[in-house]
Amino acid sequence: MMQDASSPARGWRDSSLAQLTLVRFREFLREPEAVFWTFAFPIILALGLGIAFRNKPADTVAIAVVNGTPAGDSVAAHLARTTGLKVVPMDEASAARALRNGEVALVAAPDSARGVEYRFDDTRPEGRSARFLADDALQRAAGRHDPMPVRERKVQEKGSRYIDFVVPGLLGMNIMGGGIWGLGFAIVEARRKNLLKRLVSTPMLRSHYLLSFLFSRLFFLVVEIAVVLGSTVLLFGVPVRGSLVQLFTVCLLAALSFGGIGLLVSSRARTIEGVSGLMNLVMMPMWVLSGVFFSASNFPAVAQPFIQALPLTATINALRAT
Repeated sequence: MMQDASSPARGWRDSSLAQLTLVRFREFLREPEAVFWTFAFPIILALGLGIAFRNKPADTVAIAVVNGTPAGDSVAAHLARTTGLKVVPMDEASAARALRNGEVALVAAPDSARGVEYRFDDTRPEGRSARFLADDALQRAAGRHDPMPVRERKVQEKGSRYIDFVVPGLLGMNIMGGGIWGLGFAIVEARRKNLLKRLVSTPMLRSHYLLSFLFSRLFFLVVEIAVVLGSTVLLFGVPVRGSLVQLFTVCLLAALSFGGIGLLVSSRARTIEGVSGLMNLVMMPMWVLSGVFFSASNFPAVAQPFIQALPLTATINALRAT
């Protein structure tokens, strides 16, 4: 008796593993949001970045030149002609503040009698690069036969290091993630399990439901601030310039702002896949543009109005000022 050759294939298709796998495929394809964020969004993002940076010019490093003297004007004029340097004339106080906030990589302080003093953080690669570019330009302008005297002052005091710059950015990023992800995921998960409908049918006040998120996030916010700041202060000596009350007020306002964004995003999404995509769409521009790891002033002037309008930008700027 001959056995049907196609029976093994039919047997595999009829197995529980094959049928469950097909169910997963069908569930995924029936979620347009998941398909878009999985396949279309990475392609669109890659195309956008490819178009934006296809003719990207050489990176420029911002340096501050202390002005107010003829020597300062001369140094600024020589450095302004150097490719790769963006010269910003400033007074002493503004230059020190710009270096501390990461807006410039180097401060050049000219003195007609003692040459030029370079002030920079040697733990930052752009600081070392700016120092060599500036010195090369000034020595070329002097003809190299009679070198211009220079001095270095490596800025390592608390408040001016890269770790002091990046900690407020990390804290702001954590507050954003906790507000948007913590609130958005919980609401979408409750909607998916029909918990919202069940809660509405109870004597519970709707305001209490939202306030429960507020109080729980407030508790986690206090713990988060204590852990992040406590560890960085103890391990790296990161200073807190303002009062703890000011710091907590900024963090509280930021948490409320990001919680509102999370509530807005979760009000439209029906699935975990959908809310994940929407949250990434909202958070990704702030991760990249708001100055978490480097100053937002490095972006072109045409993008600054949009960057300064981002909630994370305002949060990080306020945290760095406290």
